[in-house]
Amino acid sequence: MALSAGDVPTMYTVLVNSLSADEAVRRPAETALAQCEARPGFCSCLLEIISARGLACREDVRLLATVYFKNSISRYWRHRRDSYGISNEEKDHLRKNLLVNIREENSQIALQLAVLISKIARLDYPKEWPDLFSLLAQQLQSADVLASHRVFMVLFRTLKELSTKRLAVDQRNYAEITSHLFEYTWNLWKSDVQTILQNLSMLSQRSDIDSILEQSNDLMLICDRWLLCLKIIRQLIFSGYASRVINESSQPLSLEQRKKNFGAVASDMLKIVLPGDRVMLLCNILIRRYFIYTAKDLEEWSENPESFHHEQNLVQWTEKQRPCAEALFIVIFENYREQLAPVVVSILREAMALSPPLETDVTAGMLLKDAAYTAAGHVYYELSNYLSFNEWFHGSLSIEISNGHPNMRIIRRKIALLLGQWISEIKGDTRKLVYHALVGLLQDNDIAVRLAACSSLCYLFQESSFSELDLFECLPTCWTMCFKLTEDVQEFDSKVQVLNFISVLLEHAGDKVIPFASQLSHFFQKIWDESAGESLLQIQLLAALRTFISSVGYQSPLSYHMLIPILQSGINVDSPDALNLLEDSVLLWETTLLNAPSIVSQLLDLFPYLVGIVTRSFDHLEVTINIIEDYIIFGGSEFLKRHGASLANILDTIVGNVNDKGLLTALPIIDLLIQLFPQEAPPLISSALQKLIFICLNQDDEHNPSRTTVRASAGAILARLLVMNTNFTGQLLSEPALLTSIQQTGISVNNNLLLSLVDMWIDKVDDANVIQQKEYAMALSVILTLHVPRVIDKLDDILSVCTTVIMGGREVKTEDDTSGDITSSSWLGNDNSGYSNTSKELRKRQVKDSDPIKQASLEDMLRDNLKACAALHGDATFNAAIGRIHPAAFAQLQQALNIA
Repeated sequence: MALSAGDVPTMYTVLVNSLSADEAVRRPAETALAQCEARPGFCSCLLEIISARGLACREDVRLLATVYFKNSISRYWRHRRDSYGISNEEKDHLRKNLLVNIREENSQIALQLAVLISKIARLDYPKEWPDLFSLLAQQLQSADVLASHRVFMVLFRTLKELSTKRLAVDQRNYAEITSHLFEYTWNLWKSDVQTILQNLSMLSQRSDIDSILEQSNDLMLICDRWLLCLKIIRQLIFSGYASRVINESSQPLSLEQRKKNFGAVASDMLKIVLPGDRVMLLCNILIRRYFIYTAKDLEEWSENPESFHHEQNLVQWTEKQRPCAEALFIVIFENYREQLAPVVVSILREAMALSPPLETDVTAGMLLKDAAYTAAGHVYYELSNYLSFNEWFHGSLSIEISNGHPNMRIIRRKIALLLGQWISEIKGDTRKLVYHALVGLLQDNDIAVRLAACSSLCYLFQESSFSELDLFECLPTCWTMCFKLTEDVQEFDSKVQVLNFISVLLEHAGDKVIPFASQLSHFFQKIWDESAGESLLQIQLLAALRTFISSVGYQSPLSYHMLIPILQSGINVDSPDALNLLEDSVLLWETTLLNAPSIVSQLLDLFPYLVGIVTRSFDHLEVTINIIEDYIIFGGSEFLKRHGASLANILDTIVGNVNDKGLLTALPIIDLLIQLFPQEAPPLISSALQKLIFICLNQDDEHNPSRTTVRASAGAILARLLVMNTNFTGQLLSEPALLTSIQQTGISVNNNLLLSLVDMWIDKVDDANVIQQKEYAMALSVILTLHVPRVIDKLDDILSVCTTVIMGGREVKTEDDTSGDITSSSWLGNDNSGYSNTSKELRKRQVKDSDPIKQASLEDMLRDNLKACAALHGDATFNAAIGRIHPAAFAQLQQALNIA
């Protein structure tokens, strides 16, 4: 049943009750409102309440009615359905009443109405609401400033919405609106400018407070209307004129052709709007007026140099006048560089003449020179053709840097920034002088100057032609000044900037950082403690710590008192900042292990944290595997004794849950574990090994190369296990529960799982790499010595695999085999400590190259195991099986085993 005007009082009472603190009153009211939403007339009743016609309406009730009204209108016009309680007749009624109510005194409700009208207009104009703009134009005839302001509020929102419709017919409609609105809006804007200026002049001469307040209310509305007019003019210019570029009646153009057309049209328009003389005038205005520091700027600098520096350099360019002017200057210069380069150089030389290097007073000439230096810094790439940097530096810049008068901080800071911008033009002996000049500015009394020097030194030390010898000369002063700067600054951005500079120094200093390790450790600890809760700063710190640990190398244990607590905090998945810090903390952990001379107890204690990391996600799997490898190789039996259970948990989680790519990353660790601890490790990781058996026997790799590789790798691990711990393998494969589980999954296997693996090894040998093939062949050779039913029936296939691997191994050397003598002194580090990352990598290489599988002779093993097989099965049975081998295959076997 439809709601009518007579239901408005009842609706008002329901809204009041829905705001009640008493749940017994509020709940029935909320239910009633929900039921009314689908009834025709609901929105009309709400609009009456919002308009407060005939009611002493509470403001909170009006606000709630506005929310319900907005939601209902939005739902209907979004879905275009009548099921939301709005008939076509009511829709017409609402459109008219929305426009009637735009003269709302409360600016926030007024704004919501404007937004609603704009959303509806986007869908209904012009077909269902053709008189929208004519109705708005009628209301503009009123002399009432408030009404006019509200109309322009609606116009701006509506024009902004309509501008997003890009079909040709919509663009034509927009162009028609522009033709009617532009002139009126432009004239009103000009009129408002005059009105505002006149009123401000009059108000400044009045002393009657009440009169001033009364007039100022209207003046504020006029000012706001002036701004709305300006926004509307901008919108109409951007969207209200048909393109000259896209001709709808012509043949479709290619993307490249359209780009050329757009470019040509834009260029022609710019030439008309900005001829050469205007461009040069604009350039002069930007530099001489908008680049100049004001008295207020200098006052802010004096009050807080640190904040001033960041506001000038890090603020979004659209938020402040000077950065916005600088952005405009850069764009204009890009397009008119040939005309403007001489202009900039001329202003620069004029300013330098007005303000000599030894000047101490803040004069107009000094401020112009600062502005000219700003311009020269932004467009260095073109000015280098007009200006010799060497002459400029020696003749002026170096002298100005050495002028330590407090007022000269303006120029010293600008030169500090400029040197970073002109980096590509700083050549020869001048480069060293620039390094020392900037390092000297790190010691300036003004923090804004020091931060500017810090920024430019980062650029210089990261530049391709950077000289490490020059850095080493400056290094002691750089460290001292950085540490002092971190004590003096307070703001987050400053700390990040100094930390970035320290990271750059660490990257280039190498082991030259060792004498400063203690100071750096203290610095890192201080920054970490002070940055609690500031994840972005702590991420920067973790990255710097990685570089620091790499630089100090095997001296890193000297910093463990600082490093280990930070690591514990970062790799603990239960810590509040784990989401932000975990990735960088895991990378730092990896770096710490890589540079540790040994796995001491403090590092061993960290390993259980890896369980939580892997359980949480596999995002850091590759790094996790590297960490595990370091613990296995360098932690030895002590690591396995203390953390075997945690390691088993990790491997079981990985093997059971990661994809093929993840498995290929993780499986080498299991292989390494069995290689180094063939007796101790397999019982610990039996669950993971059982999952590998599932993978091997599950024949799901057809047309799936990655799954084939995974099966081949898993099969090689099980082959190694059989060779190196035959008894445990037998126990593992003979567990009835394992066989039952495999059969329940639908995998077709023999009742003897070992025979199923034999079939897999024989079938997959061609998919395996060279070392895996050897593992397969050795496992098959071991099979010949076991009491396995029907294995003698597979003798032909087993010997065929072994023969192929032996013959192939003689022809092809693996990459590891051709690496030369791994004990050569060329692998050792050259530092005085005898340690280096290279020597640690050597240890890894030695461990892997000492693999019994690599060292063993397959020929000798097969020869011995054939004898054992004959003894086990009897000569008659054995000879009968041998006799079934094809003569050519048997001849190859004899050749492989060097049997005459």
